[in-house]
Amino acid sequence: MEKGNGGNISVPAVKHALTILELLAHSKRGLNISEVGRKAALPKSSTYRLLATLENMSCVQKDAHTGRYHFGMKLVALGRAALANIELRDDARPFLLALMRQTGLTVHLSVLETGQAIIIDRIEGTGVVQVGTWVGRAIDLNCTAAGKSLVAFLPKDDLDRQIKGKSFVRHNHKTIVTLSRLRDNLAKVRELGYSVDDEEEEIGMRCVGAPLFDSRGRVLAAISAVGTTDQIPSERVEEVGLTLVQFAAAISTRISSPPRIETPKV
Repeated sequence: MEKGNGGNISVPAVKHALTILELLAHSKRGLNISEVGRKAALPKSSTYRLLATLENMSCVQKDAHTGRYHFGMKLVALGRAALANIELRDDARPFLLALMRQTGLTVHLSVLETGQAIIIDRIEGTGVVQVGTWVGRAIDLNCTAAGKSLVAFLPKDDLDRQIKGKSFVRHNHKTIVTLSRLRDNLAKVRELGYSVDDEEEEIGMRCVGAPLFDSRGRVLAAISAVGTTDQIPSERVEEVGLTLVQFAAAISTRISSPPRIETPKV
């Protein structure tokens, strides 16, 4: 490993792979191995290994006739997903701020990615207790309010793909680790409209979540509010849950509405 600017650790192979992707992204006709190696200042053997790895991951595509490599559609899809998440975060943020102020709790916005819930926005609550979460953190589906809200309303086949055959991590004695218990819990989420993590991930912490839907009724994301069991005692769970449902409905309406087009003044 190398030291980058400011003393940050950098991995040469990752830097070389990104250099190759940037070269291919700006090439209209694609590049062959020799051209990639020359432009990236890499030995042919290293270039071959890097391109083979990127091709196996569908990050680049090789034209069977010309032997030229092109930017992969997987990266295009990832770029679109990133842009969608940025737009979603921008639309939801005013509501998240209002939710934090109303509840005093730390609030999150999460999306479903590769069998986990990923936090894409977070606003710290007004309480003195800090919550150990951050933007980009991956959290489990079986024992978090956000995770449950993201999968509870999926079509059966999609739900099975997310949870069937998975081995769930047991964080403590309250963690749901069996499929039967998880399915029962998700049925309750659908009945109530909100989900609850009742100290299932961390003893002493409670979290409540609710899903966001698009105009077709598909789950796009989830919002959640987390605090200590003192901040969210059992008797407050329903109140927080119904508040989250209201905010989730407002955000869903916002993200499902067509963009406003202003009529130019003449």
